[in-house]
Amino acid sequence: MSAEIDPVKLMKQEVGKAAAALVESGTIVGLGTGSTTAYAIQYIGDRLKSGEIKDIVGIPTSFQAEVLAKEYGIPLTTLDAVDHIDIAIDGADEVDPNKNLIKGGGAAHTREKVVDALANKFVVVVDSGKLVERLGSTFKLPVEVIPMAITPVMRAIAKLGGKPELRMGIRKAGPVITDQGNMVVDVTFDSIDNPAELEKTLNNIPGVLENGLFVGVTDVVLVGEVKDGKPLVYEM
Repeated sequence: MSAEIDPVKLMKQEVGKAAAALVESGTIVGLGTGSTTAYAIQYIGDRLKSGEIKDIVGIPTSFQAEVLAKEYGIPLTTLDAVDHIDIAIDGADEVDPNKNLIKGGGAAHTREKVVDALANKFVVVVDSGKLVERLGSTFKLPVEVIPMAITPVMRAIAKLGGKPELRMGIRKAGPVITDQGNMVVDVTFDSIDNPAELEKTLNNIPGVLENGLFVGVTDVVLVGEVKDGKPLVYEM
């Protein structure tokens, strides 16, 4: 057993740190979901603790983000209590050259979209493996659906040319249930030529709550990669 730190983990930490460094005192921060964002939450907590920044409140996008924020001492608020979000930090499953995203690997994309779209500045943290020429090329598109509508929605998606499958739990019998109590359908498309149009079309299917296409909301993409065994962070 070598005591070497996994370079991928180190890289995720560095990207998280770079995002956390963008948070200023007195701001309202959207706290995203996922492994890289988890490091950002940790470092925001560290900066608060050390007194480097103060008067931060967080708005979590998921139960996971809420638990982490509490663990790292970030005070939380809700969308009912604020009239804006200064900055949101979140991960993504795919990023295209126009900074459009597919999100929802963690089934939190509905709450993420609400928070991220409200933010004055939306910062995405990813590793270079998430960069794609075209959305949908490596990752299925998650669609959150209310349970009673699951069959008609899957039929409607198939008519659009998608191959829908219900996301099943791992180490849990039955489907994945979101924080809102809904189900997730993961859809394979041969190619997503117009993400903005597809986002609207899917959301117009009765019973669909939200899908994982994030079009025109990203301001900054921080990318991490491992070069010669060393972590490197750059802005896309």
